[in-house]
Amino acid sequence: MQHVEEAAHLRNVRSVLVRAPHVRLLHLGRLDERIAAHLDGIAVAGEYGIGLAHRALERPGAGEVFVASVRAIEDHDDERLDKLLAIAEAMPSGEAGLISAFGWTSAAALRGIAKPLLEATQPWRREVALTACGMHAVDPGVVLARELRDDDPSLRARALRVAGRCARRDLIDACLRAISDDDERCAFEAARSALLLGDRTESLMSLEALAVGEGVLSPSKLAALFLVLKVVPPKRARALLASLAKDPAQIRTLIRGIAVAGEPDHVPWLIAQMENPKLARLAGEAFSFITGLDLSYLDLDRKPPEEFGPSDDPSDENVAMDEDDSLPWPDCAKLLTWWRQNGTRFTSGGRYFVGGEPTAGKCLDVLKTGFQRQRIAAAEYLKLLVPGTPLFNTAAPTRRQQRLLEKMSE
Repeated sequence: MQHVEEAAHLRNVRSVLVRAPHVRLLHLGRLDERIAAHLDGIAVAGEYGIGLAHRALERPGAGEVFVASVRAIEDHDDERLDKLLAIAEAMPSGEAGLISAFGWTSAAALRGIAKPLLEATQPWRREVALTACGMHAVDPGVVLARELRDDDPSLRARALRVAGRCARRDLIDACLRAISDDDERCAFEAARSALLLGDRTESLMSLEALAVGEGVLSPSKLAALFLVLKVVPPKRARALLASLAKDPAQIRTLIRGIAVAGEPDHVPWLIAQMENPKLARLAGEAFSFITGLDLSYLDLDRKPPEEFGPSDDPSDENVAMDEDDSLPWPDCAKLLTWWRQNGTRFTSGGRYFVGGEPTAGKCLDVLKTGFQRQRIAAAEYLKLLVPGTPLFNTAAPTRRQQRLLEKMSE
């Protein structure tokens, strides 16, 4: 039972750490070893372990569905997997657990499972199979082109996303046509995949229009903005950032955009923002994105201000999580001194990513040693630089990532 509970809990922890600003591949690997050990303990227990995993589904969350799904997939138990698919379809949290199980298990374990799902009559099951293909960078084959035209918008959006992730350059024209899709998510995924596959015209214009358009700042708008800033010339990037600067409510987005744009001319402004406790840590991360400095390791951080932190007042209803939790508190004086001494190493108007030009070699180095947010950006940069390669999955099990990185280094 402890194996079941711990595996479920650690899976939920992992879902946060794969996007965390303070986690490297080494740290993720330690967590993965613990998850693998608990899953092995359940497997060794045989039918008893399976029974406990399914008993935990009486209160199904993402972690519980993940544990049961891993066992069903690795045992090739179609009946159990069918029940889990039904649970996941009915519950958003269950869906996240099921999908992560397909990503955790090896591609070999999915043989005989993914293909029937790709051929299922239910669109949602075909979407699960496509998602698994995308996570493993396995080309779904001819069915992918068919799903790009499916009537179900969710399946269509997933197919468009997988086309970009799996480097299906033969589908770039289909992606460009889908930019005019009536469904907003489909249009975004089509533009993103077309750009990742090598287009630099219609897809870029579409993504830029979405990024600067009016409306709620949705995840799609943010993703579009950060992708555009990696591609457009510095002059255009400055114009996009200037439009964000007009709205004080967008200052956090502006700081994140400056990190992505990577232009060193913005560094003095970033250092000035570090005086504001609400922006200090985010500005420090942006500084690191540009310069490549590890503030904690180089002793360029400081203690958090005493007045900053959770309230002790039991009547305070603000219990929201701190967005910048785990980021170091930058020491403004030390960083200003460092910049005055080293700023000349950075060319005005250039684009810098973790201390250097975002070349394929630089991106590979960041994938090996960078923090997760930096690694996510490195994977996207690398895909933009080499459109014919699959998008590196920075959320894959650590051993799988390490094998791929070794192969990429040869």
